[in-house]
Amino acid sequence: MFTAGAESLLHQARAIQDEELRRFCSRVCKLLQKEDLGPDATDALRRLFLIVSATKYSRRLEQSCVDLLQTTLCLPACPEQLQLLCAAILRERSPWDSLSLSCDHIQNTRQLGLVASVLLAQGDRAQEARNVGLRVLQVLESWQPEGPSLRPLLPVLSKVTSLAPGILREDQTNVLSKRLADWLRYASTQQGPAHSSGGFFSTPRARQPGPVTEVDGAVATDFFTVLSTGQRFTEDQWLNVQAFSMLRAWLLHSSSEGPGTPDADDRSELDGSTLSVLSTAAASSRLLPAPERLRERAFEYCQRLIEQSNRRALRKGDADLQKACLVEAVLVLDVLCRQDPSFLYRTLPCLKALHARLCGDPASVRALLPVAQFFLHHGEAAAVDAEAACRHLFARTPSELFHSPLLAFEFIRFCRDNLPLLGRNLGVLKLSFPNLFKFLAWNSPPLTPEFAALLPSLVDASTAVEMLHALLDLPCLAAALDLQLRSSQPASERPLWDTSLRTPSCLEAFRDPQFQGLFQHLLRAKASGTAERLAPLHRLLQPMASCARVVQCAEAVPTLLQLFFSAVTQFADKALSNQLALLLLERSDSLYQVPGYEAHVHRVLSSQFLALCAQNPSLVVELAKELLEFVGGASGMHSGGHMLTSVVWAIGEYLSVCWDRRCTVEQINKFFEALEALLFEVTQSRPSAALPKCPPQVITTLMTTLTKLASRSQDLIPRVSLFLSKMRTLAPSPATSSVHCEDMGAVRTRATELLNLLKMPSVAQFVLTPSVEVSEPRYHRDTNTALPLALRTVSRLVEKEAGLLPG
Repeated sequence: MFTAGAESLLHQARAIQDEELRRFCSRVCKLLQKEDLGPDATDALRRLFLIVSATKYSRRLEQSCVDLLQTTLCLPACPEQLQLLCAAILRERSPWDSLSLSCDHIQNTRQLGLVASVLLAQGDRAQEARNVGLRVLQVLESWQPEGPSLRPLLPVLSKVTSLAPGILREDQTNVLSKRLADWLRYASTQQGPAHSSGGFFSTPRARQPGPVTEVDGAVATDFFTVLSTGQRFTEDQWLNVQAFSMLRAWLLHSSSEGPGTPDADDRSELDGSTLSVLSTAAASSRLLPAPERLRERAFEYCQRLIEQSNRRALRKGDADLQKACLVEAVLVLDVLCRQDPSFLYRTLPCLKALHARLCGDPASVRALLPVAQFFLHHGEAAAVDAEAACRHLFARTPSELFHSPLLAFEFIRFCRDNLPLLGRNLGVLKLSFPNLFKFLAWNSPPLTPEFAALLPSLVDASTAVEMLHALLDLPCLAAALDLQLRSSQPASERPLWDTSLRTPSCLEAFRDPQFQGLFQHLLRAKASGTAERLAPLHRLLQPMASCARVVQCAEAVPTLLQLFFSAVTQFADKALSNQLALLLLERSDSLYQVPGYEAHVHRVLSSQFLALCAQNPSLVVELAKELLEFVGGASGMHSGGHMLTSVVWAIGEYLSVCWDRRCTVEQINKFFEALEALLFEVTQSRPSAALPKCPPQVITTLMTTLTKLASRSQDLIPRVSLFLSKMRTLAPSPATSSVHCEDMGAVRTRATELLNLLKMPSVAQFVLTPSVEVSEPRYHRDTNTALPLALRTVSRLVEKEAGLLPG
């Protein structure tokens, strides 16, 4: 991001200690107290600004230094560069408790703008925003075209209205609206005059300014806009540019009628052609009130920008400016049509033609977002198929331009902001989640917070299983997108990140017809309703597992999984819960082997498996075969055994007739034998070479679950008692070599407790397998109430006896 030299300067600035900063502030004070503020003062202020801005932590400046910065900022004869630096330093460390600045008597507009920027950086403390706004409006109301430049004050006024929207009176709002309307429409179409060199050959004729031009080089034949080009610009042309930059915010602020007012609704029922004629006639009369006049000028300005955006720019900078202005113009038209529906029928033909043009121009895809938003806002009133526009947007854009960070952020933000507007078109968004995941896979972690806010709205019962597969395969998708981008770009056109091709085998596999089906499924554009086993791709793409982009993508998955399950558990029925639980078992040993990824995902999957079981306890009985296969394999011991621990705990908790009447003694015995064999294998002196070392929590959970099962089938008590007796005297072995001494002590203690409990089978069954009535309130676990169960029982007996007494 920064050059090596810039990085070095930043590190030096961050390393400066408080004492060193204090000495440097003393030096700055001495320089600012001199009558001649020369280059030394400028250089010192630059260094001070670097120091205070290089870190997010607050740097304490001496009060004398702060006072001198304020004094220098307010000096009428101070060089502009020094004033800029003083204002920047004061803004950077705001808010200040001892600020003495005031803009009441400042006449110079440039100096007023700098002082106002410092005051507004304090927030709305002591009505600073109101005072600044009133002072700027006083200057604005008395301004004459030949007077000082207003350019420094318009950004200040825009900031004031955002900090304190209600401070302007109607007459003040109208004054600025009139100014903006004039600046938008009547800026000069001649370039600014050239600076005279004063030479012998300088003549008035040679210095005559020429007309402004369009971006394609043609002489402009219409009014000036931000897309007009020239060598030099006049003051009113700069004001034209600034007026457009604040136009949308000002329209939203100054509008006295929203889109839902009765007047707006009445006008929207009129005929579109009649409204167009009436509006055009009113505009030509120049007798419109200030807000309506500004809207009319804004409409004309945006129409002209859309026309100018269709010209072929001669410079790349102008082409980029065309796209940015096109986006802003459509957003302004959207605001205008919401405030005054009479503009809708004048805007639709233009935007329909624009949409058709943009659909065939991949370079202008960013402008499709505001166009689609316009159709969502007004499609019903104007009989426009907004769903078709959204479908085109979701189908192509993420697949082709997933590698554009700016577009990715704007696209996901568009989806978030327009969720209420999508309405019946929400199905298009939900089915397009594989395409949206491409943005996330390529642009995480910056995009993760935005996507996390959107994800719950994408979850649907029909696509939940497929989406869970896609989330678990997100790092694999990042690797596949990398290969797709490499294979689609010639060597001479590779992006900057592609410094060398370090994975030739992966690229060959990507082009191999044998694996095309798997890659196509992974890179699909919309939900297919099926789930492919991508284990072959995991092995093929293993050389890319340590790439920075893949690792960063993997770090986002656990958070997204949590959000996914939080959403899906709100509507999941028994069938879907069973499907998701089965998927967790299957995918626990089928993950892309990114460093650290499996362990983090297993922690989430294990907790969510327990949540699914708690929501649907009969899941354990219905998936008995699959659970037996899982505990019988060695895969559950990987990554700390989190998944195995949760499965074993769920078996002990929910394999009971209390939760499901279909539970039989035969099933209990089968699970007991499988778990007994697993516990024996993980604690024996010569464990299997394929079985990883066992964590202590797995051992204690296995012992507890075996004891629970024995309490429900008391024929098993002798077997588990014998095993627990051996566990009490468990000696260190190769299988338990990873268990610390204190953990081994905990294992022995748990074995002793369980063995003592089994000596009283009836008590063991009550404690380990409580009835639903007892287990639901969990009185014996609640440390806040700690109500003995006897009280509840006595209360019921008293109530029954009271019912027998005559009233």
